[in-house]
Amino acid sequence: MIDNLSIALTHGLLLIAVWRLIHRPDLDQEEPPEPDRQPTGFHMKRPSSRDRPDA
Repeated sequence: MIDNLSIALTHGLLLIAVWRLIHRPDLDQEEPPEPDRQPTGFHMKRPSSRDRPDA
């Protein structure tokens, strides 16, 4: 009996926590990040073949 009560109590508390998290007003309303001043990674501007010194 105590096992069922403890399982029901913990699941009920988890359900309340999830319910409160889902209904937060700021859940999916974030400001987009500012773009990088100098792009890095795949969006970095590559030098053209004219700009590269010949080896």
